[in-house]
Amino acid sequence: MKITILGTAYPYRGGLAAFNERLSQEFVNEGDDVTIETFTLQYPNFLFPGKTQYSSENPPQNLQINRSVSSINPFNWISVGQKIRKAAPDILIIKFWLPFMAPCFGTIARIAKKNGKTKVISILDNIIPHEKRIADKILSNYFVGAVDSFIAMSKSVLSDLNIFDTQKPRCFCAHPLYDNFGQRITRSEALQKLNLKEENSYILFFGFIRDYKGLDLLIEAMADKKMKNSNIKLLVAGEFYNNSDKYFELEKKLDVADKIIWHNDFIPDSQVATYFSAADIIVQPYKSATQSGVTQIAYHFEKPMLVTNVGGLAEIVPHQKVGYVVEPQPSEIVNAITDFYENNREQDFITNVKIEKEKYAWSRMTESIKNFVK
Repeated sequence: MKITILGTAYPYRGGLAAFNERLSQEFVNEGDDVTIETFTLQYPNFLFPGKTQYSSENPPQNLQINRSVSSINPFNWISVGQKIRKAAPDILIIKFWLPFMAPCFGTIARIAKKNGKTKVISILDNIIPHEKRIADKILSNYFVGAVDSFIAMSKSVLSDLNIFDTQKPRCFCAHPLYDNFGQRITRSEALQKLNLKEENSYILFFGFIRDYKGLDLLIEAMADKKMKNSNIKLLVAGEFYNNSDKYFELEKKLDVADKIIWHNDFIPDSQVATYFSAADIIVQPYKSATQSGVTQIAYHFEKPMLVTNVGGLAEIVPHQKVGYVVEPQPSEIVNAITDFYENNREQDFITNVKIEKEKYAWSRMTESIKNFVK
């Protein structure tokens, strides 16, 4: 098939780029002709919460990536839409995560499909954003109107789609495995690279730090007597996308500075394996969620997980099988982590992770996409 993916890719960084690039590679492996149309401007700098939007890594190999799209220029949307219409791919795939992108993506899609051939399929990260803003519904509704079929990666998002449309074809396909970050290394090697002591145990909070991800709940958990009297350390690896002051003030107030190790910068793809290899368990204390790429990195590196019972997280982390599903409360987080270490759950969970991860092949996502066209 001839396929165009519209969205984030190199030279931009982060999970969206990683997803689109890995999906493209899967199509290439299946013999399809794939082009990614990515941004010349993704976010204006004043709207971007991080330090930089750009990757410091080498470009991905064997992928056709064109920088053509401005998220804020309507004249550009028309020209890109006409370009895709003329190229006439069988499928135009758009990964949707933020209503801000709806005017850009919705306009390009409407123009592209006027060729009477191209089908527009959207993979939905969210249809209702975690951090709500005025006009979200209007913008998302505009985007939904341009799409022919939808794939939701959590059942909660599939349900949210009903707010905007109940007629168009849609399906659920879980977020595939992030297997593009290299292979696991030994714990000793990882700890050495990160300058961490072998005698401690490490739980990992990984990824962009935003309010809805509940890092404050995890800091509160570290102040519990059970945690304070243990050798367990919290390793925080990720860049702040919200004000960092509240986290450091909470750390000081609870007197847990000796329990937390901060690596609060964006973690490049080449270093992801080191952090996951160093950790005993990956903790996602989210207050709200849909699905998460972090769980799929954990599956790839065969690591137990602790997630909260929000959104679609519980759908892919079977409780007491590959880890824990708890309510988003510090006491519940503490009880699960204590159980993990005191009852030596690690090896049993890892055995089950190896079995469970087989469900999340990228071929399942490409098959779901192609089934709409067939």
